Amino acid sequence: MRAPVKLYADTSVRRTKQVLGDLAVVLWGWLCIQFAHKVHEATLELATPGRTIDSSASDLAGRLRDAGRTVAGVPLVGDSARAPFDGAGKAATRLSEAGQQQVAAVESLAHWLGLAVALIPILALAWFYVPQRLAFVRRATAGQRFLDAGADLDLFALRAMAHQPLHVLARIDPDPAGAWRRGEPRVIDRLALLELRSIGQRPPPATSSRSSDDLVGP
Repeated sequence: MRAPVKLYADTSVRRTKQVLGDLAVVLWGWLCIQFAHKVHEATLELATPGRTIDSSASDLAGRLRDAGRTVAGVPLVGDSARAPFDGAGKAATRLSEAGQQQVAAVESLAHWLGLAVALIPILALAWFYVPQRLAFVRRATAGQRFLDAGADLDLFALRAMAHQPLHVLARIDPDPAGAWRRGEPRVIDRLALLELRSIGQRPPPATSSRSSDDLVGP
């Protein structure tokens, strides 16, 4: 059975930092969304004149059409008297349509502006934070699976020699590679501990008791 995905370190200090970092990212996202909502609402206020124009012009067009129908019933001059009212009604209708178009443009602007205000800062933070967290999760999960399977600590010792700074390795042993090739348990344990702790994992109890007093971390 495969070990579950490991989201956080075993060591308390690093785990606390990771939890606080994740909470900070969530809080940042929430703040960005709230600010974007405020921007969206403020931008929609720009559509108020357009709604007023639409409402007023629609009402005017209706009244002009009603007036045109009324004068159309006047004998002899009805048709000619109605024409100006119909023309004015059509002009009012076009004015109403212009108001509707202005409202639609402002609503579109508010939508996309709100999305940009929310997504740009969220994605900017995620660009830097998420890859680091995913890298930790992959390394920690893989390392835990090796430990759960009882894998030899030689693998972690070898990774320590590949990943850790030279001055840190020199504190373990003047010739860590040679000691590893000779299979010296004390050096191997200390190298393995160094690698495990660098990814926030606790070593097996037996290994920790043999080497933790001598280990100097980065």
